[in-house]
Amino acid sequence: MKIEIKNLNHNYDVNVLKNINLKLEGYDSIAIIGVSGSGKSTLIRLLSGLEKPTTGEIKINDLSVNNKEYREQIGFVFQNHNLFPHLTILENITLILEKTRNYNKEEAKSKALLNLEKLKLLDQINKHPKNISGGQAQRASIARALALNSNIIYLDEPTSSLDPILTDEVLSSIEDLKDLGNSFVFVTHVMSFVRDFADYVLFMHEGEILEQGLPNILDNPKTDELRIFMSKVR
Repeated sequence: MKIEIKNLNHNYDVNVLKNINLKLEGYDSIAIIGVSGSGKSTLIRLLSGLEKPTTGEIKINDLSVNNKEYREQIGFVFQNHNLFPHLTILENITLILEKTRNYNKEEAKSKALLNLEKLKLLDQINKHPKNISGGQAQRASIARALALNSNIIYLDEPTSSLDPILTDEVLSSIEDLKDLGNSFVFVTHVMSFVRDFADYVLFMHEGEILEQGLPNILDNPKTDELRIFMSKVR
């Protein structure tokens, strides 16, 4: 995956991201870490094209994130699963495929079942989101992202609302996907997952990328901010 960020700023009531510049190439699993409020979720939403930056430019694999072609190549998994409550788990995927990818019903069902199998959810397909666990719902959301033929999957703290057992269930499922050929950009506070799954790490502090590098930066921080952060999340 190739990421180019130039002079990126983003404001809400305050300046959330501050003049970020970044060039990365050759990494396929990028972790974004930092304390709450450091700008992680804002950055991942801008990278995915869910929001437009106040100023600056973002290109992923040489495509602007505002490009329709780019948006058709990505999937996004939110902190809460974002499944339609009135649809079954299977329907949550088939409907999206029919409406956004023009699959017919049989094609959509086949594609949905294939990806639900990858996430070990075939026994849950006829249930509604309220009748499955939070971990299963998040896995269904990941299956939906995969079914859209997403080259890049963005995950914004996908386990933030889960207990430790369900967190391990979801993260283990994501790790199982590593050999499928997708790229991943994810926000998490689970450092064991960062060590196991990421091949590059961005540490954010007060709207800036303060440190970056291979996962071993977690064990050898150059800044006091990362050192303090790691002392609190180990």
